[in-house]
Amino acid sequence: MATALGLARRGLGRVWPNPSVGCVLVREGRIVGRGWTQASGRPHGEAGALAQAGAAARGASAYITLEPCAHSGETPPCADALIGAGIRRAVVALEDPDPRVDGKGLKRLREAGVEVALGCGAEEAAEINAGFLSRIRRARPLVTLKLASTLDGRIATHRGESQWITGEAARALAHRLRAENDAVMIGIGTALADDPRLTCRLPGLEARSPVRVVLDARLRLPVMGRLVSTAREVATWIVTLDDVARERERPYRRKGVEVIRVPADAMGDPDAAETLKALGARGLTRVLVEGGSVLAAALLGARLVDRIAWFRAPSIIGGDGIPATVAFGVEKLSDMPRFRRASIAALGPDLLESYREQS
Repeated sequence: MATALGLARRGLGRVWPNPSVGCVLVREGRIVGRGWTQASGRPHGEAGALAQAGAAARGASAYITLEPCAHSGETPPCADALIGAGIRRAVVALEDPDPRVDGKGLKRLREAGVEVALGCGAEEAAEINAGFLSRIRRARPLVTLKLASTLDGRIATHRGESQWITGEAARALAHRLRAENDAVMIGIGTALADDPRLTCRLPGLEARSPVRVVLDARLRLPVMGRLVSTAREVATWIVTLDDVARERERPYRRKGVEVIRVPADAMGDPDAAETLKALGARGLTRVLVEGGSVLAAALLGARLVDRIAWFRAPSIIGGDGIPATVAFGVEKLSDMPRFRRASIAALGPDLLESYREQS
């Protein structure tokens, strides 16, 4: 199962709207097939493992990180494929809450005489597919807020200079986070200040750049900027308000940008909850939020941040620097969003502190 879980991680950021599933087939103590969900979600991990094993799958045990699907889509149900291949036993980490599956895959295996064991590696399997589970259960993707700041929580000087607060090792890991998420999201302020590319630029992983999402209430994103001008190469979505004139979309759509409309929040910005709901409806399961302080505050204030990846440099800017978040209405300590630290790692002179929402 540990091998299957490792295989499942390979698909993160590439398989939405599907879960990322790893499968290992073992016969007579020897691995005869390995598979994981491929880019765009097809083929599934079970199909890959069965194809590799061929006839050796008969009588084998299958170690699978998520319940095999029981519904027909672009490919036949994986539960039926496993049964047809003649596997003897299925060790499954986690049930799939998708209403199209939700126990049906396990039932089909049992009814066919396959021995089923459930729960091995469940905690890690749930973490790998936390985004998929969030989209199914909460109709929104998992949200990771990524911050890069000084020790005093400043993300830029008062003039807006921010490149580079953290060092090379931290920046490389930040690019890996992009590769492991379906989308990277920023606010219009960050887009106008930085004209970013928001791509993954690690050697060998350039093709794993996520969907780029910009919250832009009034469609101010420059049509000649990096994001819009490369929209046909890397998917780019703009989230704007319902009441923006339709003709203002045309220059963006001509460049290949998808424009998504949502209601406004109390500040006149795209409503954070409605934005995430719209992204989930389009199949996104994991969103990395990279800036800026207004967007971070909106998500934190609405209790929509599930993870924080905080890169912290050993430096101090002072009170006139730009804070990691603007005010979002905390008047009492009991109003604060609370997180628990999951890990801490040194990246050269910097630290990466990882947090999870404290439920």
